[in-house]
Amino acid sequence: MTHADDVTWMERAIELSRKCPPAEGAFSVGAIIVGVDGTELANGYSRETDAHVHAEESALAKLPQDDPRLAGATLYSTLEPCSERKSRPLTCTQLILRSPIRRVVIAWREPSLLVADCIGVELLEAEGVTVSDLPELATLARAVNDHLLR
Repeated sequence: MTHADDVTWMERAIELSRKCPPAEGAFSVGAIIVGVDGTELANGYSRETDAHVHAEESALAKLPQDDPRLAGATLYSTLEPCSERKSRPLTCTQLILRSPIRRVVIAWREPSLLVADCIGVELLEAEGVTVSDLPELATLARAVNDHLLR
C-alpha cells in the first residue's frame, strides 16, 4: 500500500465513524480491513451492532478468524485500538493480535480522556505488528468526537 492508498482508506474509515450513534463516554471510530490486493474485506464502526461494540471488533467479526485473506491485510482505524476495556473480555488490541493481520494504520492516538494510558500501539508493535499513523487526518478523525473533547 502506498501512502496515498492509506489516506484514501482512512478517509473512508472516517466516513464510517460518522455513522456511530454519539455516546457519552465512548469514541466514535471507523475501521476497515483491506486485503493485500487492495480490496475491502470488511468494515465496522463503533456501536454498529450493539452499544458496546468497537469498530475494529465489528470489522473483525465479519470475517472468519482463519480467513486466509487476513494474512497481509491492513486494518485501518480512525483511533488507536483499545488496550483496556470494561465491556468485553478482549480488547481490540488483543483481537488484532489473535488475527493474522500484521499492519495497522491509525489517524490518531487515544487521548487520556477515557483511559489514562492507552498502549495499543506499543502492544501491537511489541508483537511484530507494523503500526503507522496519518497525523494529517487526525483533525478529521477527532472532529467526529467533538461531543467528548469539548
